[in-house]
Amino acid sequence: MKILFISSEVAPFSKTGGLGDVAGALPAALASLGHDVKVVTPRYRDLRDAGRLAPTGQSLQLRFPFGEVGGPILSARVAEGLEVLFLENEHFFGGRHGLYGDAAGEFGDNARRFAYLSVGALQAAQRVGFQPDIIHANDWQTGLVPVALRRGFQSTSLSRARSVFTIHNLAYQGQFQKDAMADLGLPWDLFTSEGGLEFYDTVNLLKGGLVFSDALTTVSPTYAREIQTPEQGYGLDGLLRRRAHRLHGILNGVDVQEWNPVTDPYLPARFGPREMEGKAVCKRALLARFGLPEGDAPVFAIVSRLAWQKGMDLLLEVLPTALQADLRFVGVGSGEGPLEEGLRALQARFPRQVSVHLGFDPALSHLVEAGADFFLMPSRYEPCGLNQMYSLRYGTVPIVRATGGLVDTVEGGLDGNGILFEAFHKSALLAAFRRAQALYADPPRLADFRRRGMEKDFSWDVSARRYEALYSALMAE
Repeated sequence: MKILFISSEVAPFSKTGGLGDVAGALPAALASLGHDVKVVTPRYRDLRDAGRLAPTGQSLQLRFPFGEVGGPILSARVAEGLEVLFLENEHFFGGRHGLYGDAAGEFGDNARRFAYLSVGALQAAQRVGFQPDIIHANDWQTGLVPVALRRGFQSTSLSRARSVFTIHNLAYQGQFQKDAMADLGLPWDLFTSEGGLEFYDTVNLLKGGLVFSDALTTVSPTYAREIQTPEQGYGLDGLLRRRAHRLHGILNGVDVQEWNPVTDPYLPARFGPREMEGKAVCKRALLARFGLPEGDAPVFAIVSRLAWQKGMDLLLEVLPTALQADLRFVGVGSGEGPLEEGLRALQARFPRQVSVHLGFDPALSHLVEAGADFFLMPSRYEPCGLNQMYSLRYGTVPIVRATGGLVDTVEGGLDGNGILFEAFHKSALLAAFRRAQALYADPPRLADFRRRGMEKDFSWDVSARRYEALYSALMAE
């Protein structure tokens, strides 16, 4: 198949979160299955690996009511069957730092910027002579792709393509004042609540993707069910229930080359499910790196964005009580100011048990995953989650709230590979801590938990084959 994949961020070139990881890994996995894949993304000012880009000799010229805009199309050949196309525009992407905003907040012209990406990606395919079978858009930044495909490109060679739209996080919807309709040249007959882009008198770009795509996916089976409820539907649950027959939950994979304890270059010792001696070496190195004393006590850890969604406020509420027991806690992350301050205060109060690194450090993140005994993810909601899968691969038992992709990857119970708790409540998380301590006190059972987790297959090949099957079914309709 010929697949056009459109995303506002693509690792390793640009990334703010899980979307970038998916847009880097899934197209590569599809290409490895023999498909011809082109990814389209902006050429940001702070693009990493920019030296790999080469001109295609083609450029865009788009006309919107707000003006004519255009720019060159650049290319990077990533692998056999996989090319990334970059849309260059100095005003929208090259002349500023940040992908979606800066310290002052979201960029005020994001509707224009990502309309340019959405329409420009379709025109770019035409310019380079690529006629896709599948056009796969992602999140609100590309919500206008299926709209444009239906309403602006219906008489072109792209009209035969089938469209797929993936929801990575429904909470982010791309809502703008309704004058964006005229500014972007969107027909006013689309400004309706039924079958259109209108959402409480605003323009909702994510809704455009939900309404106009041939198939919808999200990043785990459980999250696909959760977003059809008022609690997690963010006002779009009714629409998602109506389109439930077109909604598929496909679990994200992880990069099993980067996250592999057998070959990980960041670790002082390597290990695998049948040779675990290196994990003890990593634990000692982790405690030394964080300045905590050694001892036969369990190490609990986080590597996280410090945010409300991630349940970090609940964790801060619980830790003072949990730390009355003999355990250690290490944390790596950054985010909301009050949560950072909470971790600093905890470290000051328990200096021999708690140590935190406020910021992002890839090498340290790998050491945490390898050296900790338990990994905490008390999320309010979690569309998929990646760290619980990294933890399982590294024999670190995840402690997770039973939501979203955490349910789909972590198995509780006596013969499981992790610890789940249901209620988003202090008592439930404290009970999970106690279960973890009981597990740590039973080394043979702990070893079984670790082995079962490390033997799970979370490779992108599994996910890519599910997308491949969905694409094939769409083409057969």
